[in-house]
Amino acid sequence: MIRSMTGFGRAEASGGTFVIAVEVRSVNHRHLDIALRLPRALASLEPDARRLIQGRLERGRVDVTAQLAPAQGQPAQRVRVDASLAREWMANARLAARELGLGEDVTLPWVLERPGVVRVEDAEPEDAAAAWPVLADALARALDQLTAQRATEGELLASQLRALQGDLQATVELITTRAPAAAARREARLRERLRTLLSDVAIDQSRILTEVAVWADKTDVTEEVGRLRAHLDQLTLMLLKGGPVGRPLDFLLQELNREINTIASKADDLELTQAAVAAKGTLEKVREQVQNLE
Repeated sequence: MIRSMTGFGRAEASGGTFVIAVEVRSVNHRHLDIALRLPRALASLEPDARRLIQGRLERGRVDVTAQLAPAQGQPAQRVRVDASLAREWMANARLAARELGLGEDVTLPWVLERPGVVRVEDAEPEDAAAAWPVLADALARALDQLTAQRATEGELLASQLRALQGDLQATVELITTRAPAAAARREARLRERLRTLLSDVAIDQSRILTEVAVWADKTDVTEEVGRLRAHLDQLTLMLLKGGPVGRPLDFLLQELNREINTIASKADDLELTQAAVAAKGTLEKVREQVQNLE
């Protein structure tokens, strides 16, 4: 199946006390470029998440965002008491009281008001490693949606490519058909020019045939047309095979373009030139579509 590089996916997974929501977006790119944004509590899971994405996608700029939130009914924040710091505050307060000859009365409200003793933190998983199955589940299902969209759009692009391939094939056949007639017209023009230039001189027919042969060799496009047909057959096979064909097709289009340019440079006939220009226009449309394929 041929896939495009454009898509979107979103999924959520619950870990009991928390929920992870993942969004994945992808657009065109020459290579696989992953931008991964995870909550601080899950930052250590980035290598695992990156490997999961690399196993599912071949090309594209992929933006992945994960959000962590408490499950329904769970507090959004937690209160933490640093008992060690509290004991240190108490010990130092009592020491200062003894040195100053004051009472050693240290109350709980006073201790709790000391900086750092009580902290309010966002509710997060205690162990990032234990949260990996939840993140992996959400990420995998978001990637499922993304790849489904990419497959749907890829099939539309493949249909357009098949139509453009048909147009290109028709143009190549037109070039094949017109080439012999173009050669005959070139010979006729050459004979006419020689008759005009040498109207008072006897014309050596063998010399004319030699010049025609040289001219025909310079303008012959038989080899180029043969290679064009072979490349178009390969294009058909790629579209039938499917999979990540973006890079191979891009290379194949370079070869097609090279052959068409050669035909255009050799063409010494208006009809052949027009056909080559039409082929280049069709090929450019094919290239625009291929740039969207994975």
